[in-house]
Amino acid sequence: MARSKPSRGVCSFCGQEMSKGGMTRHLQACPQRLEAIQAADQGAGRRQTLYHLGVQAKYLHMFWLHLEMNGASSLEDLDHYLRAIWLECCDHLSRFSIGGWGSEKIVMSKRVDHVFQPGVELTHIYDFGTSSYTLVRAIAMREGKPLTRHPIVLMARNNCPEAVCMVCGQPASWLCIECLQETDDVGTLCDEHAKTHPHDDYGEPIPLVNSPRVGMCGYMGPAEPPY
Repeated sequence: MARSKPSRGVCSFCGQEMSKGGMTRHLQACPQRLEAIQAADQGAGRRQTLYHLGVQAKYLHMFWLHLEMNGASSLEDLDHYLRAIWLECCDHLSRFSIGGWGSEKIVMSKRVDHVFQPGVELTHIYDFGTSSYTLVRAIAMREGKPLTRHPIVLMARNNCPEAVCMVCGQPASWLCIECLQETDDVGTLCDEHAKTHPHDDYGEPIPLVNSPRVGMCGYMGPAEPPY
């Protein structure tokens, strides 16, 4: 799928849009995020180590997330989150490791604070046939009270990459899997041309959603955060 424009995303705290490269720096100083941290620290609960994780699709760099994760939670919690927001289609197996295939698997029950330190990068593989590779890097850590009762907070996310209709050049919101799999066409279609597109051996065109797994296996979305 041809999606070549520079990737931009939105801060979940202040709503500011910026480039992928600027988001890490912004989150360290975002006033609304700092206010949320201060409010959480004045509330109930216990302090713990919290990890700022940078998440990126290995081969589709326009897809990225910034997460904050509780150190007392497990890699299984992270696996569930990645499945919900990006990956889940057919309940495939998945694994974490440092280095991908050929390296030792890290068990899902492992606590986050026993795995991550700033600079450590894990590879997450979902589906051992039509595989999706996700890189998860520890950017920073802080001591404090979590911002939510959930193990993960979504701090920022890429905007859905823009695509154009392969027929008319207008903005596309649909994908023909048959075109993608069987021809050299990108398969992206606008609303109008999706209605009349002749290919249906792979089913009707599917929605383009904000996930690197669109067009792979049986993925249909919804590509939304689980909480």
